[in-house]
Amino acid sequence: MALSVGDIAPDFNLPGTGGRSYRLSEHRGRRIVLVFYPGDETPVCTRQLCSYNDELQRFAELDATVLAISAQDVDSHEKFTEHHGFSFPLLADVDKQVAAAYGVLGPLGFVRRSVVIIDAQGVVRYVHRALAGLTYRSVDQLAEALRNMQ
Repeated sequence: MALSVGDIAPDFNLPGTGGRSYRLSEHRGRRIVLVFYPGDETPVCTRQLCSYNDELQRFAELDATVLAISAQDVDSHEKFTEHHGFSFPLLADVDKQVAAAYGVLGPLGFVRRSVVIIDAQGVVRYVHRALAGLTYRSVDQLAEALRNMQ
C-alpha cells in the first residue's frame, strides 16, 4: 500500500555517506525532503541531485533537510558524492525495503524517482512519484510545497 499525505512516515535506519548510519527519527523537529532516485551517475539523477545541492541553502532557509536514497551501496554513493560534491547524505537502501515502505517501487522492482516531504512531527505532507524517470521536481516546486506547510 502506497504512503499518502497524512500518514506517519515509516522510520528507517540506513547506512550512508560520511561513514555513518542515518535514522529518520533523529531528524524529528526538522522537516525532511526525502528524495528517492534510481541510480548514481545516471544523467537525470545527476542533474536532479546537483540542482538540489546547488540550492541547498533554500532548503535550509525553509528549515528542511535533504536526504537522498537509492539502491546502490555506500561505496557507490561515496564515489558519486566525491565526483559531484554533494553536501547532503546519500543513503543505501540496497534491499529496497525503505523504498517499498514508502511505495516508490515500480512494477519491475526499480525505484521510481520520488520525493516525500515529512513535517517536523514525522507526518507525510507531500508525495510525488514520477511515472517516468525523465523528469524531477524542481527546487522551486519543492520550496513551494515546503512554504505551503507553514
